[in-house]
Amino acid sequence: MSNSSAIRFTGIRKTYKNGSLEVPALNGVDLNVERGEYVAIMGPSGSGKSTMMNIIGCLDRATAGTYVLDGNDVSHLDDNALAEIRLRKLGFVFQGFNLLARTDAIKNVALPLFYAGISSKERTRRALATLDEVGLSERAHHKPNELSGGQQQRVAIARALINDPAVLLADEPTGNLDTKTSADIMSLFDKLHATGRTIIVVTHDEEIAHHAARIIRLRDGLIVADETLPHKAEAL
Repeated sequence: MSNSSAIRFTGIRKTYKNGSLEVPALNGVDLNVERGEYVAIMGPSGSGKSTMMNIIGCLDRATAGTYVLDGNDVSHLDDNALAEIRLRKLGFVFQGFNLLARTDAIKNVALPLFYAGISSKERTRRALATLDEVGLSERAHHKPNELSGGQQQRVAIARALINDPAVLLADEPTGNLDTKTSADIMSLFDKLHATGRTIIVVTHDEEIAHHAARIIRLRDGLIVADETLPHKAEAL
């Protein structure tokens, strides 16, 4: 197994039960994502991409197969251990931002550090630095309703980065944004990737997917295409 793997799936299957009916969502998926890669996952509704995202994010468990995240086999961890892995190894960015409405940007960003037991002074220092990384340090003390949609998503990205995760996971990160703001957010992802971040984006939008260096396409619970984009390969 490559020591440079951020994510390694081996024979991952996921079956959901609906009464006596078993519904397969993933049908034996093998996948390797190296540290520092920028990957987009695409597929029609029902293809298995949301299930794959949930398993990558340790939000759900596979029915069968092995999942190694940043050198840790997480396939059989209990709920508490999975929660710890999510906190320390993963950063999440969602379409809906998921910010605390009555809490200012800096405290929203610092929230994972609170759960990790970091001191208040250190939380503030690191949250300010991370807000600066996403170009929003001047809005540190504004609440979500005082920020534009793009600014709220930058706060959410900063929160995802605060624990220096092994993998940054973004699920339709521009779904609630207009075209110009979407372009700004994807430019930020490009910059984060350029600093060495491992990024996985789930999207239905080809234009968004083409910011990545690699596009994985799912259909009927299987990977049907795994493409490295030529212009990205030349830049690497």
